[in-house]
Amino acid sequence: MSKTVLVSRKEHFNAAHKLYNPKWDNEKNMAVFGPCANENWHGHNFDLIVTIKGPIDVNTGFVVDLKALSDLIKTTIINQLDHKNLNLDVDFMKDKMASCENIVIGIWEILAAKISELNPEAALYKVVLHETRNNHVEYLGSNPS
Repeated sequence: MSKTVLVSRKEHFNAAHKLYNPKWDNEKNMAVFGPCANENWHGHNFDLIVTIKGPIDVNTGFVVDLKALSDLIKTTIINQLDHKNLNLDVDFMKDKMASCENIVIGIWEILAAKISELNPEAALYKVVLHETRNNHVEYLGSNPS
């Protein structure tokens, strides 16, 4: 019987965004979001960690080939986000608050369907997005097991 293992890949991107609710006036946006509501945006050096859960392939010893996972993350996620304005340039963030919580869910939705291309028995387990060295969000999709 094959054992289930979690494997993770870390990638990096730089992006700008603004937290701003257009239903509120500038005063309320500044009160709620502070400098993150800066009219001229602000940026971060993001770290993204993608964790896959699955059985070890008897032929390779891998759950997934981490180079292939890296390539998948870069082509489907990083290329959309790196050196972009998350509010203006990223299709999956259209009409959404550019919070890390919404970004990580968007990343999950893109990657979840693609992981089976790397191993049909593996699944996306967790996506972690580090906005700063002190702040990060984690998303487990609908399967927090």
